[in-house]
Amino acid sequence: MTLHHITRPSSLKDNAPLLIMCHGYGSDENDLFSFAQELPEEFFIISVRAPHPMQPFGNAWYAINFDANQNKWNDVEQAIASRDNIAKFIDEACAEYPVDKNNITLLGFSQGTILSYAVALTYPEKVKNIIALSGYVSEDMLAENLTNKNYSHLDFYCSHGSVDQVIPVDWARKTPQFLNKLNIKNTYSEFPVGHGVAPQNFYEFRSWLEKRF
Repeated sequence: MTLHHITRPSSLKDNAPLLIMCHGYGSDENDLFSFAQELPEEFFIISVRAPHPMQPFGNAWYAINFDANQNKWNDVEQAIASRDNIAKFIDEACAEYPVDKNNITLLGFSQGTILSYAVALTYPEKVKNIIALSGYVSEDMLAENLTNKNYSHLDFYCSHGSVDQVIPVDWARKTPQFLNKLNIKNTYSEFPVGHGVAPQNFYEFRSWLEKRF
């Protein structure tokens, strides 16, 4: 399969709702997988590893480059390749595991969230729900002509730390407006934390997810 991953099987023998986890920059597949035991047992959970190894450890979905003044920019080509890799991986997972291809949730954190937005908005037919933690919509990673796509079945849960020191909360606050313009269902929450997931954030998105499978 396209991406290295670990799994937690579902309590259902077949047609299980599928939850795919995409970690943040410099992390790996074990990071978000710590949530798995606290999520509904009906979900078949896959946590994937980003394709670009970093030194001394961790992985990235795409490189973040810095110049002499510490300005940073994303390697958009790499990001688009990772976006397409995740889309391909969804198809592979549906062929490999006993899951329902019409009930797929992406859960991302930070860079994994940016990619989850890109996958859902470029390939809406492949996913249903998106849990977008501590990220934002990066429009240069999306396909053109978004208005030609059918987003009527999509539903987003978006959250951010109000004192996030890595991704400014102002970037995340633009997301509901962006999704509303495309008539996409969405929920947006902020929590008084930095770049991380507060316990109350976890309980809120878990409750949101439980109502949607």
